[in-house]
Amino acid sequence: MDQTTARLVDFAMSAEYAALSPATVHECKRRLMDAFASAIAAYDEPLSRAARGMARRYSQCGEAGIWGSSLQTTMESAAFTNGVMLRYLDISDTYLGKSRGHPSDMLSGILAVADHLRADGRSVINAVVLAYDVYCSFADSVDINSRGWDQPVYAILGCVAGVGRLLGLTREQMANAVSLALTPNMALMQTRHGDLSSWKGCAGPNASRNAVFAGLLAQQGFTGPPDVFEGRFGLWNIVGEFDWKLPSGDSHMIAHTHIKSLPVCYHGQSSVLCALEMRSRVRWQDISEIHVESYGAAVRMMGSDATRWAPSTRETADHSMPYVVAKAFIDGKLTSKSFEPERLNDPAVRDLMHKVKVSESAELSLQYPEGAPGRLRVRTVSGEVLEEEVRYPKGHARNPMNDGDVEQKFRDMFQDHGDAAQCEKALQMLRSFEHVTDVKSGMIELFAIRPGDAD
Repeated sequence: MDQTTARLVDFAMSAEYAALSPATVHECKRRLMDAFASAIAAYDEPLSRAARGMARRYSQCGEAGIWGSSLQTTMESAAFTNGVMLRYLDISDTYLGKSRGHPSDMLSGILAVADHLRADGRSVINAVVLAYDVYCSFADSVDINSRGWDQPVYAILGCVAGVGRLLGLTREQMANAVSLALTPNMALMQTRHGDLSSWKGCAGPNASRNAVFAGLLAQQGFTGPPDVFEGRFGLWNIVGEFDWKLPSGDSHMIAHTHIKSLPVCYHGQSSVLCALEMRSRVRWQDISEIHVESYGAAVRMMGSDATRWAPSTRETADHSMPYVVAKAFIDGKLTSKSFEPERLNDPAVRDLMHKVKVSESAELSLQYPEGAPGRLRVRTVSGEVLEEEVRYPKGHARNPMNDGDVEQKFRDMFQDHGDAAQCEKALQMLRSFEHVTDVKSGMIELFAIRPGDAD
């Protein structure tokens, strides 16, 4: 194996729950709570149903369960299906580095394997913290996004490390798992440009699915190309040579990820919060112009394409700066229901969207990725100009949600799935996740199946 693979494998093999601080364990449990909230709230969405339909094709192999359902399927299919639910509402966590993405995408793969193995909570926490360390340190080390590669590239590496640890792979098997994950699974950044399709929220779950498959292949003795990073046609050849700075000591990356307070692309969080604050000072009917200034990545993702001023899908709308800012001004809130199909063509929203201009601010770009700033300048029909700026949106690692905030998010998103007693029981299980002795039983308890649910 090449030196980069060897460093990654040795890092993964050394990960142990006993070395984790109570603070790191606590942050991991908060991310699990946030991820499960995001998933269960999307249970009844059409794409979640479609994903369960795919999982049902493999129901004869009852390896792992689909959250909120009696359906059992393969580990790979569970990783994909549960991951689709987790990502669908675009309210799961985010990491911003040289590259960027949603590290919680990896959880569905790790938990599918844990389900099958009937692993304990401590093993899962160790695997999750490891996966986040790999994912986030990769994102900090190289910008693959600007070279045309999407976030599943580092999601699959983080997930396969966590999965490999759960499977008890040897050092040689872990090296092969890394190669078998990366070599066939480079993902195109086109997923997040133009008119966005349903694949926008499926790419990360697909990385989890493929990470599980790679881990299982390696366990069965399959081998992958040994120089997957540094070889003649390895990753360095297509993204450039980079120094992967893996965490050291008791420093872990999971506490540096950002929990979302709004169901919108993370690059729009600050701008939406600006709009919600300004709404008390100006009626949207009196606005003649809205100038959104932000950092380069935010403009490229949410305000540089004509589709962002005419979103025809939920996926495009929650990545449209004009839409989310206009919707915040008009409704005074932004929820998952803000992106329902009938709302995309609201004449009032469309009219206000056409008054939105989006541009990059060099000043704000210098604050990224340490911050995720947005600034709004609003001009009224009378000529008055108002301004608002947010650097660290609520939930950012530098402006974190407290435990009460995260638990309230869970309650808000669980309410359509079960009653208050079920919700509190689920929260208590997650608060003490390190004491769960059998994750499979824990998942059933967490997502108590609704009466009459045929899924």
